[in-house]
Amino acid sequence: MNLGLIEGVTTNPTLLAKSDRKLLEVLKDILKMVKGYPVSIEAVSQEADEMIEEAKEISKLGKNVVVKIPMTEEGMKAVPQLEQKGIRCNVTLAFTPAQALIAAKMGASYVSPFVGRLDDAKEDGMQVVREMVQIYKNYNYQTQVVVASVRNVRHVIDAALAGAHICTIPFKVLNELFKHPLTDKGIAKFLEDWESIPK
Repeated sequence: MNLGLIEGVTTNPTLLAKSDRKLLEVLKDILKMVKGYPVSIEAVSQEADEMIEEAKEISKLGKNVVVKIPMTEEGMKAVPQLEQKGIRCNVTLAFTPAQALIAAKMGASYVSPFVGRLDDAKEDGMQVVREMVQIYKNYNYQTQVVVASVRNVRHVIDAALAGAHICTIPFKVLNELFKHPLTDKGIAKFLEDWESIPK
């Protein structure tokens, strides 16, 4: 799809494992395709010092790399140190406004609430996003909300209505954004009527 709609990519170990290719090959291919837009790549270390070292290595893959750091105490120790070194961080697996507040106070460039997983747990994922966005507005935090674990078109629309900065959209859902039965019906009718006009 070459419409200029895609302005970045997020990855995670689960998605990368499905490629059946060497990790670095996949990441380098993604970075080439995205051409300067942010690409979030996950650090898997659990201790702050190890996360920092891993993030330094990950960031060497390209200027557009953003390192995903888990929403843990150790992760939040790592974030300010990385951001001060110019390594942008995406705090991942955030499920509460309190976690988003901490991520912003640590200076994270991005925070990723997983709305689909919240919905699966019988919580209101989009309400969490709305609260995160409001908190950031209240205090003029520059951290951007990246709505993740998007399952359907309604999630995309609700994320936009909530004022989320970014929405990570699976390809299937991205395709569905274009579609509506009345659009197809209208096109078919217009074509039928066009054929009936004497030429």
